[in-house]
Amino acid sequence: MAGFYDRLGAGLDAAALLLCRISLAGVFWRAGRTKVEDGSWLTPSATTRFLFESEYSGVPLPTTLAMYLATWAEHLFPVLLVLGLATRFSALALLLMTLTIQLFVYPDAWWPVHSLWAALALVLVSSGGGWLSLDNLLRGNRYRGVPVRA
Repeated sequence: MAGFYDRLGAGLDAAALLLCRISLAGVFWRAGRTKVEDGSWLTPSATTRFLFESEYSGVPLPTTLAMYLATWAEHLFPVLLVLGLATRFSALALLLMTLTIQLFVYPDAWWPVHSLWAALALVLVSSGGGWLSLDNLLRGNRYRGVPVRA
């Protein structure tokens, strides 16, 4: 019976990590798409420039650099998360972005918004992409998601 529960737990673990990856990716992908010109993949819009010059001006980076870094990061890291490729690195990057937003842009949005983003990112930084990820495939399928019992 313990084998059944281990397999069930492994399957739920894989599903939970996949859901964490997709959920966190969705938040940042949608944010990234609002920053670009219509019909463009990565060209920031005039509105985005205005926001980085005014509302997001607290970010301790030059405006143009912050605008491009945010736009590119909100496109690259969500794709990597959905694929489960460089999961820990991507989640860490989005966690740092979340903390930057929290500290310098919207300090009143910790609960419930930024705390949930941070929680998803921390799960992925600590656990990786799980069994249903390209990280796992490239690792040679060593991770099966079955917890080791002491």
